[in-house]
Amino acid sequence: MTTATRTPCLRLGCLAILALLLSACSSAVDGPGGRIAKVKYYHLMPNYMPNSQEQAILFERQHYLHGAVSKAQIIERFGHYYTVFWKADDRRGPVTVKFEYQQALSGLSKRVQEQIVDDIHRSNVSRFQVTGEEYQKSGRVIAWRVTVLRGKEELVSQQSALWN
Repeated sequence: MTTATRTPCLRLGCLAILALLLSACSSAVDGPGGRIAKVKYYHLMPNYMPNSQEQAILFERQHYLHGAVSKAQIIERFGHYYTVFWKADDRRGPVTVKFEYQQALSGLSKRVQEQIVDDIHRSNVSRFQVTGEEYQKSGRVIAWRVTVLRGKEELVSQQSALWN
């Protein structure tokens, strides 16, 4: 096989691998009673300013720091922000969106934040944050899981790659 015939095969192979990887990046997860369309994540880090000319990237940092004037207020905002876009198939009654996570300095202990959503016709977006003293003492979030529950019934859940 000559170099001229190998090059198109390599390109085709690379395109096939790229297509496979991109299809695996889909963040939507379906469960028996619902769907998590996306989990959006942002880490507002101390002493880090994105080196970018892209206004959208710079805006996100400014968005999370909006209203913080003093140094103490700015430090209080550092941490992890999660936005979960979800849907329950059955819209009867309230659901609980549960966010479980582990932090770098907390050992094997798992922490939980919950939101009870009464009116799921209005908005299927839940926001969680690990900031302030909790972030300063226990460090960054290393693993997480989001679960949508109705009572004790799990409708759908999604987790990070390191969750166990």
